[in-house]
Amino acid sequence: MPIAELNHQGIYFEDSGGPGPVLILGHGFLMDGRMFDAQAEALAPEFRVIRWDARGFGRTRWDGQPFSLYDSAADCIALLDHLGIQRAVVGGLSQGGYCALRVALRYPERVRGLVLMSTSGSMDGEQGRAGYRQVRDLWGTPGAMENILQLYSRVIIGDSRFLSPWLERWRQTPKAAFVAATNNLLERDDIEPRLGEIRCPAIVFHGLADAAIPVSEAQVLVDALGGRTRYVPIPGAAHAPTLTHPELLNPPLVEFMREFSG
Repeated sequence: MPIAELNHQGIYFEDSGGPGPVLILGHGFLMDGRMFDAQAEALAPEFRVIRWDARGFGRTRWDGQPFSLYDSAADCIALLDHLGIQRAVVGGLSQGGYCALRVALRYPERVRGLVLMSTSGSMDGEQGRAGYRQVRDLWGTPGAMENILQLYSRVIIGDSRFLSPWLERWRQTPKAAFVAATNNLLERDDIEPRLGEIRCPAIVFHGLADAAIPVSEAQVLVDALGGRTRYVPIPGAAHAPTLTHPELLNPPLVEFMREFSG
């Protein structure tokens, strides 16, 4: 398996290879790089697509220590270094988008553009944070798990046709990893006031049926980012349009990536 030993983690990644502009993608909470299968297929071989699994999820070997979104941003940059890539378009969905924004703030010289999907620069409200804490504390508890999984399946994916094999992967997520990953989200800082510092081109995707992050957050990003930014709403999509609506997401993504060719 392609594992890079970076920052005391064994970071799992997939790299399509090729000479074209590079897009590196970070996944959402509870997911892994396989949520971008349709994008990797659509973009390669014209572009080089790299997908990586964040600490606590997928096939990455996490060291068991607490981590922050800035640790994830450092993992992203370390992976680019490992692959000999100086600059890339950095993208992500939800948690992966939180990471991508922090990569752009902390390492602006490494970022050619941003692909932001179902994400935000702000913190969750107290009601949302209380919900995160409740699920965190109940994760793995017999009797509660199936209710939690059904909740996440509705909020993240929405369309039951796309649930397999994600439900089984979620069931196998260890309590310690789930707790650390949840705390990573709960403890994130509010970077909305700093979004104007990000000057690179960006494209923002958001499902119009997203119950996890309000659609209004997409417009906040478009208005606040300091570079040229395009907004692509995805009708009917919940939180993971890369899985459920690739036919609406992929064409504008390809068009955006072509801006970096030549």
